[in-house]
Amino acid sequence: MNLTHVEHIGIAVKNLDESIKYYENILGLKCYAIEEVKDQKVKTAFFMAGQTKIELLESTESDGPIGKFIEKKGEGIHHIAFAINNLAEGLKEIEAKGIQLIDKVPRQGAEGLNIAFLHPKSTNGVLTELCEHPE
Repeated sequence: MNLTHVEHIGIAVKNLDESIKYYENILGLKCYAIEEVKDQKVKTAFFMAGQTKIELLESTESDGPIGKFIEKKGEGIHHIAFAINNLAEGLKEIEAKGIQLIDKVPRQGAEGLNIAFLHPKSTNGVLTELCEHPE
């Protein structure tokens, strides 16, 4: 498996507009994209901090993954995402090593990336996302 870099850090927020103001007005970062991913029941906003992206995630429905996360744990870091070459092959390799997959096959994520999540029960409590730029 070849992880190339941290693709982004996902942060669950209750209010995307208010959170964008904090990142722009206080931290001085610029929101460069806002996107809704309907099948994940989430609206996202992206920032660059050096070479790393920050992804803010607001639930569009209370029963969505982010809504449930915030209800249980509150706002905060939701996941870390790594870029990978050949996501499908990486998932097979990871599963063969005994890691529980949330996504057994890649699916479409924000920014047109192919994504898959690894279950935090088998990743030391950290929800891990693997991302691949489509060719």
